[in-house]
Amino acid sequence: MTEPSIFQSFVLGALQGLAEFLPVSSSAHLALAPWAFGWEEPGLAFDVALHVGTLFALLGFFRNEWIALIRAAISIVTERAVKTPEQQRVVFLIIATIPGGIAGLLLEKQAETIFRAPALTAVALMVMGAILWVVDSSAERTRQLDHMTWRDALIIGCAQAVALIPGVSRSGATITAGRALKLDRANAATFSFMMSMPIIAAAAILKVPKALHETGLTPSLMVGVGTAAVSSAIAISVLLRFVRTRGFGVFAIYRIALGLAVLGLVFSRR
Repeated sequence: MTEPSIFQSFVLGALQGLAEFLPVSSSAHLALAPWAFGWEEPGLAFDVALHVGTLFALLGFFRNEWIALIRAAISIVTERAVKTPEQQRVVFLIIATIPGGIAGLLLEKQAETIFRAPALTAVALMVMGAILWVVDSSAERTRQLDHMTWRDALIIGCAQAVALIPGVSRSGATITAGRALKLDRANAATFSFMMSMPIIAAAAILKVPKALHETGLTPSLMVGVGTAAVSSAIAISVLLRFVRTRGFGVFAIYRIALGLAVLGLVFSRR
């Protein structure tokens, strides 16, 4: 792992924070930025370290919801029953986390190597952008989170697992799955954000010690994490307000345009 400069960490932190919750693939932007600008590859451990900032923003923005869910989780254990909507949501979040956790363990090496190929990232950006556009622009969907089932949670969790490929986008895949299951835009986005917490926390626990061992708690790393936290909070707030009145088409257009630009750069460098 090569430690990036403070400026590079600032740029990568901003990209991570903004792209993690906008359906445009943070992993794609983190993989493509060093390649496009000719920087040294910081490595997957540094990328995951930036997710700590994202995690802080996620916990802070949804702090009331997390407090309610923690209480619900405790009541499930003490009462040995799942009755309330909050208790059901705890179960659904656990179910939705399982596919991504399994995929992460099985495909860790591929995620660090072949999955980060620029051409593959570009194709994933365009394909998933087109799918998001088609799904979101079809018939209006009005289901709420209280109407979810465990099957819905499992399907959305499987969509999250596919996001190991940079360009797919964790939020893009899970929001698309939620929309396909007839959740409205705000509820699909909210569940996508909430279910990202366990998987991000698990990845941070596994990878951040590696990043700290290799570089230590440097100013560069702290800048990246802090920038990711601020930009993540902005992205969550903006997207939840945006989807109340508009669809995800603009993000699909961006993904397709970025994918085409990356493919053009790939071929120009041959």
